[in-house]
Amino acid sequence: MRVKIGKYPTHRFYHNWLNGWFGFAAKQTQKIRIDKWDTWSMDDTLAPIILPMLVQLRATKHGAPMVDMKDVPKELRATKKQLDAYRKNGDVDPKHCERWDWVLDEMIWAFEQKCRDDWTDDYYGDYVEDPKNGSMAGSFEWIDHEGRAAHQERMSNGFKLFGTYFENLWD
Repeated sequence: MRVKIGKYPTHRFYHNWLNGWFGFAAKQTQKIRIDKWDTWSMDDTLAPIILPMLVQLRATKHGAPMVDMKDVPKELRATKKQLDAYRKNGDVDPKHCERWDWVLDEMIWAFEQKCRDDWTDDYYGDYVEDPKNGSMAGSFEWIDHEGRAAHQERMSNGFKLFGTYFENLWD
């Protein structure tokens, strides 16, 4: 894969005329080449690109979109009164930005885990060889199935949030 994305063009006063007369509008340059092997495990290809972008967005954001209350923990949800105030006057509640931070944090955590090839190792004990069969057979001392499932569920939720709020990933 090769990606080159240029800066957004500087808008000049004459661009309005050029756009009005000829339909010309300066555009950001983008050159993208995808090789066959880039789609073999596309989730692993994209995760290291998405992760630093999410981290930068979290550090430099200047606002927060509306977050659905079902997507966040109960302690971050707005009350009915606060939601009514938003619908009536556009007043956001005190936890409006905290909800977006939580969603971004969950996305970042999920992509950090995806970039870790060995996250499942946290849930397996040492591998013990079977003395009867030598190195050909053995088992793990212990496996934490519940912990691994909870970890995977949290990762999946982070990816779901990424898809849900994809169009809100702006600064």
